[in-house]
Amino acid sequence: MDLQGQRIIVLGGTSGIGLATAQAAARHGAVVTVASSRRAGVDHALSRLPDGSGGRVVDLTDARAVDELFEDHGRFDHLVFTAGEPLRLMPLDTLDLDAARDFFALRYFGALGAVRAAVPHLREGGSITLTTGIAKDRPGPGWAVAASICGAVEALTKALAVELAPARVNAVSPGFVRSPLWSEMGEEDRERMYAEVGTAIPVGRIGEVEDIARAFVFLMTEPFATGTVLTVDGGNVLV
Repeated sequence: MDLQGQRIIVLGGTSGIGLATAQAAARHGAVVTVASSRRAGVDHALSRLPDGSGGRVVDLTDARAVDELFEDHGRFDHLVFTAGEPLRLMPLDTLDLDAARDFFALRYFGALGAVRAAVPHLREGGSITLTTGIAKDRPGPGWAVAASICGAVEALTKALAVELAPARVNAVSPGFVRSPLWSEMGEEDRERMYAEVGTAIPVGRIGEVEDIARAFVFLMTEPFATGTVLTVDGGNVLV
């Protein structure tokens, strides 16, 4: 899992899984650039990354801004897309279609737009790793929008792996993870969910962002993996 001297861009790399992935890549020798929409988030991430790491404030739903990000950065080896706002359930009977479209704007079209802008700058032997989730495999009431996005990203991953070959395109599908994605829940409800899920799944604990970061590093460094969706969920989809 050697990334020595390779240049990695992590979109959404300022908190949660994205920041953990940036930190893990840096530990394996990579030079990392993180990007997100908030200056405070970028500054926080850079304070936790090695000297020489880069940061950029960019609206990932703005195609021109994303183009400028990659043009300014230049050639690189691996793209990781982990960007996403906090998760919210959207029951069908109260569904706000505009809000649903907003979720797709970043999590799906943001990823697609980033890949489009990144490919001309991706070095030979490079890779792209997107983020989906087990909502596509185990949806519950209120999860129609989230499950649809996850399913769309999985399909996108496989289609791009064919279209962009020999560049490798993969995705990580996390299960329930202790991360800022659940920040809109009340603390008591959130901790109860972590405890309930942790005791119900085979590994006996909730996931941590570092667990998922290792999956991203693996897919960046495994030269025979493409079109792969790597589920890291502690066995949640089994029970």
